[in-house]
Amino acid sequence: MKALPVLMLLLSNIFMTHAWYGHLKDLRGRPILIAIIFSWSVALLEYCFQVPANRIGSAHFTLPQLKVIQEVLTMIVFAGFCVFYMRERLTLDYLWAGLCLVGAAFFMFRNVLL
Repeated sequence: MKALPVLMLLLSNIFMTHAWYGHLKDLRGRPILIAIIFSWSVALLEYCFQVPANRIGSAHFTLPQLKVIQEVLTMIVFAGFCVFYMRERLTLDYLWAGLCLVGAAFFMFRNVLL
């Protein structure tokens, strides 16, 4: 059952990333109000996964652990979104930032791992 909140957070991050950045590609020439309404509608789907994921996850993880899981998933989803959807290149700085999050995850879960 620990995998369910992580999977839900992953889905939440996919919607969140698209809500925050997808309009830069999809709605570039449209009025900002259209982009806002589009983003809000996508963000609603994000919350439909995020809120239950945190409720379910709080039975298995501490609040700081949930936050670190969320941030690690955000970086993974964002990397895929940048490369495959937005056609952007990732630099080594992104790798270093990701490694910092791996360190954060280690410290947050070291009592569970060791």
